[in-house]
Amino acid sequence: MPSLTFTRRAAFAAAVAPAILRGARRAGDKPNLLFVWTDQQRADTMAAYGNHHYRVPAMNRLAAKSVVFDRYYVTQPVCTPSRSSILTGLWPHQNGTINNNIPLPATARCWPEIVNDSDYRCGYFGKWHLGDEVFAQHGFHDWESIEDGYHPYFSKGRDPEARSSYHAFLIQQGYQPNPANRRFSRQFACSLPAKHCKPAFLATRAEEFIQNNRANPWMLSVNFLEPHSPYTGPYNDLHSEAEAPVPLNYPGPMEGREPAHLKARRELTLKQGVEGQNVRERAGWRRLNRNYAGLCSQVDQALSRILWALESSGQAHNTVIVYTSDHGELMGAHTLAGKGVMFEESLRVPLLIHAPFRSFSQARVRRPVSAIHLVPTLLDLLGRRPEESLPGESLVSAMNGEALREDHVFVQWNADVRTPRYRGVVSPDGWKLTLHENDHHTLFHRPTDPLELRNLYDGGGEASRKASDLRRRIETWQKQVNDPFPLPA
Repeated sequence: MPSLTFTRRAAFAAAVAPAILRGARRAGDKPNLLFVWTDQQRADTMAAYGNHHYRVPAMNRLAAKSVVFDRYYVTQPVCTPSRSSILTGLWPHQNGTINNNIPLPATARCWPEIVNDSDYRCGYFGKWHLGDEVFAQHGFHDWESIEDGYHPYFSKGRDPEARSSYHAFLIQQGYQPNPANRRFSRQFACSLPAKHCKPAFLATRAEEFIQNNRANPWMLSVNFLEPHSPYTGPYNDLHSEAEAPVPLNYPGPMEGREPAHLKARRELTLKQGVEGQNVRERAGWRRLNRNYAGLCSQVDQALSRILWALESSGQAHNTVIVYTSDHGELMGAHTLAGKGVMFEESLRVPLLIHAPFRSFSQARVRRPVSAIHLVPTLLDLLGRRPEESLPGESLVSAMNGEALREDHVFVQWNADVRTPRYRGVVSPDGWKLTLHENDHHTLFHRPTDPLELRNLYDGGGEASRKASDLRRRIETWQKQVNDPFPLPA
């Protein structure tokens, strides 16, 4: 007796096959773009980045045929600002979204508006977090929303009672929202069977979009909430403690002067716990890391369905696939959770780029690169000239082994109740400097200190010379991009 998965796929293939023969697009046509991104997925969650224990076979298969960027860093390690850079190619201070829940201005153009080609059908499915969450905008025609907690940030004139596409789906499945606010919470969604959780919902909608747009070029962004909190789901026990261990830099207080805000945040984490887990004990972090791994597997299951739909619909040969995340997750590193700091676990995320109709000399790009380069790269891969007004440059040169104009990566942090503003830089040879407002600065040398446990900022000698050089580089970058933040002394 065939499995349910085989039966579903066979039925889908039977429905799609005649249409492929009639209207499939051919090599040389305008390419499609499938942009898959997650929320809070650190780089070391798949085999390409050294993790051979997480059960993410679809991610691993995609990485095996993609260019893998070893040291890819976000522009600002929190949702809204980072997303704004990925969609517009601008720094957060340039497009105005310097913190969470700031709407992306209408004047800040996203991919569909930059490409400006009426031949393309454009879809945005999943978490947006850039204002007016459940309403189609910025050139995207098809809009499948999954979040109902951002209604306080709707623009004037928007219906505050509007609900997400996922809300309507859950109603169709017979679920009833919370009677107090008539909404389904994130926690409720995480408690459901996998087939009714957000990743499976997005996979279904993405499959339909890919199938329905075989005859014309398209751009589809699929944005998963997972593995963002709540750190729980149907696959909590899929991984053992050995397969999803606590990070090696737990508990991790650093040698040398530690910034006061990191100490305060660690103390608060230990006091409050993380989503009901007592993280004063290693056991609490063990449970969280197993759950986090399960969320990555849940995304992987959905990714597998989306990639299969692409293959079975005859479009894989002409589709650029990008896989990345908006920022990382500490998950116990330095006894911290979440993001917002300059540690690798917060800043560094996966970046996989697969363009089957292009050949590249590099299977891996080992030099550090920034998310500010993504939009120029997408334009290049879609056959468009990257706009000179954008601060980034196409990574296609790096994929061919060539140097970028700027070989250092810059990171900003603009406001938060827990974390002072800062500017940071990562050098090609592994130095990382962070200049904090009204707090101690940090300098790490990752080749000799990969876990970032020794702050060398006050170390003198070579470290002091390097810190001075990196500070000058930040100052030069600030002038180039008109960054108004006054560097602290």
